Amino acid sequence: MDKRKYYPAAVALYLTYFILGISVTIIGQYKQEFAGAWGAARLADGTFEVSRVVTVIAASGLGRLLAFPVAGPFSDRFGRKKSALVGMLFMLAFFAAIPFTTSAAQAYVLLICGGMANSFLDTSVTPSCMEIFSENGAVANLFTKFSLSIAQLLLPAAIILSGNAGITYHTLFFAVAVLSAADMAAIAVLPFPESGGSAKKERKKDRIRISPALLLLMGIGFTSSATFMIFMNCNQELGALYGLQNPQLIQSFYSAGIIAAILINSVLIGRGVKPIRILAAYPTVAFLALLMMYVVRAPQICLAGGFLIGFFAAGGVLQLATSTANEMYPEHRGTITAMVMFASSISNYAVINVAGYLTRIGGTEGPRYILLFNMAVTLAGILLALILNIKYGKQEVR
Repeated sequence: MDKRKYYPAAVALYLTYFILGISVTIIGQYKQEFAGAWGAARLADGTFEVSRVVTVIAASGLGRLLAFPVAGPFSDRFGRKKSALVGMLFMLAFFAAIPFTTSAAQAYVLLICGGMANSFLDTSVTPSCMEIFSENGAVANLFTKFSLSIAQLLLPAAIILSGNAGITYHTLFFAVAVLSAADMAAIAVLPFPESGGSAKKERKKDRIRISPALLLLMGIGFTSSATFMIFMNCNQELGALYGLQNPQLIQSFYSAGIIAAILINSVLIGRGVKPIRILAAYPTVAFLALLMMYVVRAPQICLAGGFLIGFFAAGGVLQLATSTANEMYPEHRGTITAMVMFASSISNYAVINVAGYLTRIGGTEGPRYILLFNMAVTLAGILLALILNIKYGKQEVR
């Protein structure tokens, strides 16, 4: 079957991840502005106390948790297109309404909507791209992260330029809302492949068997998400503590690391490197990068650490865990994606709440407490990946 007719749909789906990349980062980039809008107290240095903003960011993980049990079966039953449209509807609501919030409670509800958008997009985009590019499914899934990372690379520059031009943060949100509406329209009219292929007819007879390998992959979904989510949302405070003049630059180095990792990983997988090898090796280097940032207290170390965390933690580890699980259950890709991403969502909600607590109790040293916490979670991921490699390294993961 000629799948080239589905390539425009793939472009529209990758664009949803570009928009998603903005949504999961932009609140963290505007912590001070939102803290002020939501009535946060001022600190002795004149800045606003941001722990409330960090807690609100965690609501995105709660939204994912609420939606994933529905999103996966919805995608398998009603199709990837409808799942994508539901996701983009939630995304549009988030971007259009968040600039008008005057309290953390209002924002919390909208971040839940953003998390629900993430769930429906995950269970649409990952299966769809693996079905459109079936011969290179793992690489196709990596490029969802590539799209997301391009947005995160460009966002700090857009924020700096708009700030220098005197444009308020509201305008950027409205611009992305317009882009979301245009992408929704494209998804609605473009053709999509049939969900599940020939296995669709047998779906009712073939139930999902939860294997130890799948449980390990779900655990890696939890830990890999924790490593980069903690860093992505708390790196600016670390940069400020270490004397970095423009902490926003950490985000750019982080995103550059992700992009480099995805390109290199695509080559490695194309040359036969097993994804489960990457699942063990990369978190190990990420752990060493976190340790380096804790031990070496210098501004430049934040930029180097940002690149390394982007490359070795956020550069496709979660996507490779998801695609590996999808290959185990090709007839249930929407549901399997939801299961791995559900573990990721638990992580997002739990660890960002812990980070908010450490921010409150840690005072000026809070960012370093968060580094220690991140190291502990990353170490757990290394252990899970080692077990996966020892048990399944010489066979197909099932």
